[in-house]
Amino acid sequence: MSSIVTDQGIVHYETYGSGAPVILLHGWLGSWGLWRPTMEALGGQYRCYALDFWGFGESGKKRDSYAVSDFMALVAQFMEALGIEKAPLVGHSMGGTTALGTAIHTPERVTKVCVIGSPIVGSSLALLLQLAGVPWIGSLVRRLPGALKLGVRLYAPRITRKPKEWYPVIARDISATTVASFFSSIGSLRRTDLRPRLHEVLVPTLGIYGMRDVIVHPKQYAPLQAGVKQACVAIMSHSGHFPMLDEPEAYLSHIKSFLNGP
Repeated sequence: MSSIVTDQGIVHYETYGSGAPVILLHGWLGSWGLWRPTMEALGGQYRCYALDFWGFGESGKKRDSYAVSDFMALVAQFMEALGIEKAPLVGHSMGGTTALGTAIHTPERVTKVCVIGSPIVGSSLALLLQLAGVPWIGSLVRRLPGALKLGVRLYAPRITRKPKEWYPVIARDISATTVASFFSSIGSLRRTDLRPRLHEVLVPTLGIYGMRDVIVHPKQYAPLQAGVKQACVAIMSHSGHFPMLDEPEAYLSHIKSFLNGP
């Protein structure tokens, strides 16, 4: 277990493998733990860094703001603290939105971007997630953790083909969030629209989208392709919001080909 201290809070991260650095960014309500299989698969070629955003996992939770823009700044601070001059960013869901934003705001730090089931426009989020971004609704839901976990458990078969693998991980990660990080982050994501600045992303970009995604509209690959000059898309017809669980072999093939490419 490793951590760095920033002027805005402690950041927990885990690392695995050797070689050129790759930074992995988790989604809403998630943590670095999502990336374990990916880190093991890439570790023979790359030094993988998986961090917890402020307010999630084991990172600090004494902040007033958990906006997507805060997480963009966090990535740059993290790289600076660890002496990583530049690296590919791989992000799932909110983490992918953060990765694209980082490529816009600190382009000198980013060599490639891979987004997995990530919203380009916040309105593409499922209605229930958009409602969670309303402060009083999010606060109410988060204050009923038992009901929240039960709802997630019942909905799990629609989210992934492997609910028995996914639910224990997400249940643990939900327990690690605070009321503030819960609704502040999703509220910020709901208001995000990267389309006006996507043309500023000048590095190779891969979008991996599951056609059975009920969390983020799967056709979010369209604005990504339209806005980023060097964008390519991998459509995973049998995956939902978590291709790394639903079609792990195909998912890893896409990731490896992209990272190993020019």
